[in-house]
Amino acid sequence: MKKLILTAVAVMVSVAAFAQGQITFNNRVSGVVDARVTFADGPNIGQGVGAGYTAQLFGGADANSLAALNPSTTFRTSSAAAQGYVNGVTVTVPGIDSGAKATIVMRVFDSTGAKVGESAPVVGLTLGGGLAVPANLEGLAAFTVTAGGGGGTPIVPEPSTIALAALGVGALLLRCRK
Repeated sequence: MKKLILTAVAVMVSVAAFAQGQITFNNRVSGVVDARVTFADGPNIGQGVGAGYTAQLFGGADANSLAALNPSTTFRTSSAAAQGYVNGVTVTVPGIDSGAKATIVMRVFDSTGAKVGESAPVVGLTLGGGLAVPANLEGLAAFTVTAGGGGGTPIVPEPSTIALAALGVGALLLRCRK
């Protein structure tokens, strides 16, 4: 009986995962989308984003329910003409079925993880997945990012976080001495 229940649960989980909506995360598909990401400032103004930057999709049923979608991806670096376009990957949108509509935003991060730019939302994108081919990012428009240059804003912990860490280290040292 336990084996039958475990098998039924495994089948239901598999079917549920199979029904999730999917997107082909690629901002350049011939005849469908050409949304190059370029720098708005700095020494590379107008050039495509390349090495040292990552892109990630955020999606949900509407603009108020956007969540990070995985995997994220990097930008192409093979030539100057290819920069500004991501290396394509297939992304699953959890909680939204294949054939349903979703709102999608593309965000760009520098090497420190600081957000340096964001696309306008793509609203009402019909998701693929399951038996359907994953949807392309139709409606994604080109956008610019600030030149983080890999520098970005440094992440500095709050004083209370530093104090709490110091207390933890002190307690650990006291415990190890005993």
